[in-house]
Amino acid sequence: MSLVTDSPVHSSSSDDFAAFLDASLDSASSEEAEDPNQVETQRVKRRKVDNMENIEELQDPTSLAPSLEQTAEASMTKDACTHPGSFGEMCILCGQRLDADSGVTFGYIHKGLRLENDEIVRLRNTDMKNLLRHKKLYLVLDLDHTLLNSTQLIHMSPQEEYLKSQTDSLQDVSKGSLFMLSFMHMMTKLRPFVRAFLKEASELFEMYIYTMGDRAYALEMAKLLDPQREYFSSRVISRDDGTHRHQKGLDVVLGQESAVLILDDTENAWTKHKDNLILMERYHFFASSCHQFGFNCKSLSELKNDESETDGALVTILKVLKRVHGMFFDELEENLVDRDVRQVLKTIRKEVLKGCKLVFSRVFPTGFQADNHLLWKMAEGLGATCLKELDPSVTHVVSTDAGTEKSRWAVKHKKFLVHPQWIEAANYLWQKQPEENFIVNQTKNP
Repeated sequence: MSLVTDSPVHSSSSDDFAAFLDASLDSASSEEAEDPNQVETQRVKRRKVDNMENIEELQDPTSLAPSLEQTAEASMTKDACTHPGSFGEMCILCGQRLDADSGVTFGYIHKGLRLENDEIVRLRNTDMKNLLRHKKLYLVLDLDHTLLNSTQLIHMSPQEEYLKSQTDSLQDVSKGSLFMLSFMHMMTKLRPFVRAFLKEASELFEMYIYTMGDRAYALEMAKLLDPQREYFSSRVISRDDGTHRHQKGLDVVLGQESAVLILDDTENAWTKHKDNLILMERYHFFASSCHQFGFNCKSLSELKNDESETDGALVTILKVLKRVHGMFFDELEENLVDRDVRQVLKTIRKEVLKGCKLVFSRVFPTGFQADNHLLWKMAEGLGATCLKELDPSVTHVVSTDAGTEKSRWAVKHKKFLVHPQWIEAANYLWQKQPEENFIVNQTKNP
């Protein structure tokens, strides 16, 4: 076992921490003894020696060495040990058995590893300072419908059977985008532009994968996206690693929340971190994906079509990420450590529909409080001003029916009359869209 080679967290702090865990946890793994008590005695003694011998090895300005040295000295007696974490319910420094309910489990770093809250804060602070020096932030990426689309083979439609003869080789996945994973009874299609996206994003961000799929699936998808382990190393978080069922959280990410961006197609998965989220337009390549979300239409694969490599969803989002990164490091006046990527994201979003004054007509259910509706809040988040009544300052009437009184008013006074999808498109594309592309059709009943 080697925590250095197996550890997915490959940043400045985590590398040193993993190396330290190697020295502490594996020192007695090759020693043979019949008496379990003798093994444990040797384990603790050896750990104390290794702790001190490895301090010089870890001396690096960006490492954990200074604080590890202090902790190692303190661990010479169990009573003085701060117990920064545990492995198999035993302190990683002094070997004392600890309460398994405290701290946070980081199973994706290594099975059985649990870190205490103070240690997590220290690791995040250390890693944050190093990343800022290298002008990097954190980026947490969802898999399904964001970077790729997968389907079970039994769920493929007759119109998709042709795909089985067009799959790419698993021997060199870097050259392909459509893969048959027979051992998992599934097929996966990578989203167009994803490889260029990951390459360019990796220069600006330390990246994590975070999926609600199980760990086996997550690791296989990581192999397809990052066969050389140059982008994620093993920073791959699955539903098995989260602390809450059916929810994703940044508590298992070793990054400061003020420096983390999230790219996901599902807002409800991040109820506690919506301000960090960039909502992604879903990628529906397979028919099963369309059916999963209630769309009664042909999938991209059935149409023998795909997103554009030059102006698709990932191309658009990469531009947003670059803008957020540039504003965070180059345009803000506050001290670097005080900056917050969530405020940057909010500022950029507010510019999308800035100057637009909207009135909605027959968009919300009767009796529904308009300003609580998702579409209303979305428009305000994009910088628009939403009004309940018409006045000369209104620039757009949003409706699905050109025959309503407000819709006719818009036409008469040469205001924009647009479908609600105009707001949704601006939300996904982070740019105000041409109104003529979202014309409202006339209905029979004015």
